[in-house]
Amino acid sequence: MDINALFTDEGLRAFTATVRDQHVRDAQQYGQIADIVRRRLEQTPIEGDRWMAKKIRAWKVSRQLKAMQKASGEAASKAEALYATYVNEVLELPQRRAVAEAKKLERKNGRQAAVGVAVAKSLDKTVTALNSPQEQVPGAVPQARPAEFVAPDNPWQQWPMAAGGERPTASINDYFPKGEQG
Repeated sequence: MDINALFTDEGLRAFTATVRDQHVRDAQQYGQIADIVRRRLEQTPIEGDRWMAKKIRAWKVSRQLKAMQKASGEAASKAEALYATYVNEVLELPQRRAVAEAKKLERKNGRQAAVGVAVAKSLDKTVTALNSPQEQVPGAVPQARPAEFVAPDNPWQQWPMAAGGERPTASINDYFPKGEQG
């Protein structure tokens, strides 16, 4: 047998078919022999046998042949499994990898296109918001206090002054008018 032929599709197919057929024939022969041996031993008494001794002895002997039949059937199945696994894991692998890579690239391109659309939409909204007048910004929340109270240089000027005072608020009591002291 040429070992290099096993690494081709036709060579491995021929090998596994030969092995499978041999095991199937062997399994059939083991089954036939098991039936013949069981029938013959059931009809052959040995001196000193009791009532069911012939049948039990025939079953024990034929059971081994049935195990051989089962093992040959499994070996035939394993030969087919060998070929199927070789085709799946060796012969078709490059094609499956190419298809997977193409799908991955397609998903990546789709994500990049979606990100591009989202960025363009965001930039369009930003440009629209910056070019429109302050009062007419769609979806804008009106400010609770006028913009002149907010000064980025001094954080104390971000809050309204206490009633009647010019200094920044120091406590919650500064928000309430002071009563007349008397």
